[in-house]
Amino acid sequence: MTDRTPETDDDPAGSPAEPATGSAGLSRRGLLGLVGAGVGTGVLGFGVGIGTDRALAGAATGTSGARTTYPFFGAHQSGIVTAAQDRLHFAAFDVADGTTRDDLIGLLQDWSVAAARMTAGEDVGETGAVGGPLAAPPDDTGEALGLPASGLTVTIGFGPTLFETADGTDRFGIAGRRPAALIDLPHFSGDQLVEAQSGGDLCIQACSDDPQIAVHAIRNLSRIAFGRASLRWSQLGFGRTSSTTRGQTTPRNLFGFKDGTANLKAEDTDAVETGVWAGPDDGAAWMQGGSYLVARKIRMTIETWDHSSLGEQQRVIGRDKGEGAPLSGGTEFTAPDFAAPASTGSGTAIATNSHVALAHPDQNDGATLLRRGYNFVDGNDDLGRLNAGLFFICFQRDPRRQFVPIQQRLARNDAMNEYVKHVGSAVFAVPPGARQGGYVGETLFG
Repeated sequence: MTDRTPETDDDPAGSPAEPATGSAGLSRRGLLGLVGAGVGTGVLGFGVGIGTDRALAGAATGTSGARTTYPFFGAHQSGIVTAAQDRLHFAAFDVADGTTRDDLIGLLQDWSVAAARMTAGEDVGETGAVGGPLAAPPDDTGEALGLPASGLTVTIGFGPTLFETADGTDRFGIAGRRPAALIDLPHFSGDQLVEAQSGGDLCIQACSDDPQIAVHAIRNLSRIAFGRASLRWSQLGFGRTSSTTRGQTTPRNLFGFKDGTANLKAEDTDAVETGVWAGPDDGAAWMQGGSYLVARKIRMTIETWDHSSLGEQQRVIGRDKGEGAPLSGGTEFTAPDFAAPASTGSGTAIATNSHVALAHPDQNDGATLLRRGYNFVDGNDDLGRLNAGLFFICFQRDPRRQFVPIQQRLARNDAMNEYVKHVGSAVFAVPPGARQGGYVGETLFG
């Protein structure tokens, strides 16, 4: 597995990837999308939670830092095994009625050009936010002026409904190329899904160590899509809830526990190759080098959790709240001993219905996930309770053999179910990376 190498301004040997720019960069349709009225800050809710100390970006979290750039072009899309950044703006889109196959290809080409520029720290278009004619809208919204890329990655995925709608319509002549692994996720016990926060034909995951950079990416890619695709739902995230490299410390979720201790790491090259990347024998040749993304919006009943005893919290999780060690003993990275007795001599130290006991690879025939989740707080509800929780994201080679069986076990038996409810759900095929001068999805449509 060849990983992306971050490039920083402090590394004289590294230089940002050459984006596909030039006078023929964005299509005329894409430029018109930049001008399109009606896709503005009010629609996407950009004003939430933008403030951050950019001078310290990444310093406290072990993330990439302000001057880091990740190349958009390569064998795999960035934003998967890339060192998890601290901020997220995730968006799902529906393709507009009347959009043709050529229109869709043009959108993916325009998105790829713009993403390559933004991940390199450049304006969306050549004239940028202030260099164009005064009589026309600028081709960049401008809120990222003067800011570095801050490790921005843009990851694009295709939902099941892009291949075939719920009524069986093959809008783009690709139903026969839908990968078998791109399933419609089953209904899990306890799901309370909100349709407006689930599904989508397309998705974009924008991650950065500066929230304004991530928001800028989704805002401008939404403008480019004007007339061809519209925003279905989006989610802002802060405080990554997993590490994807060994250089990162394990972060905490809003329950206060370390999250993702047993997560796959980029350095686990063999495990990543077999557990994350789609292979040549998986039944969809165009997906080789790609992956499958599952997103779940999990609301936490914060107030109930906060009134639970420390002992109850640790029993539910199966780990010590401070160190993050399994209750069977040791330190954070000590392998859990699921048969170890409790110190009282009754039962086991790690309850069989604890989250760790049900989610750990050792309890799931070795099934692993590469997690890239984020905390979220979306204000409060009508009863004054925090609308907060975990925006869970994971990548894998095949959801049928990884996410689905794990989640089925959790949905049936997890003690944590008393404190969470799943309100959003989506699955996307994430194609391999684009070649220099090409576009994401070219292996499907080319």
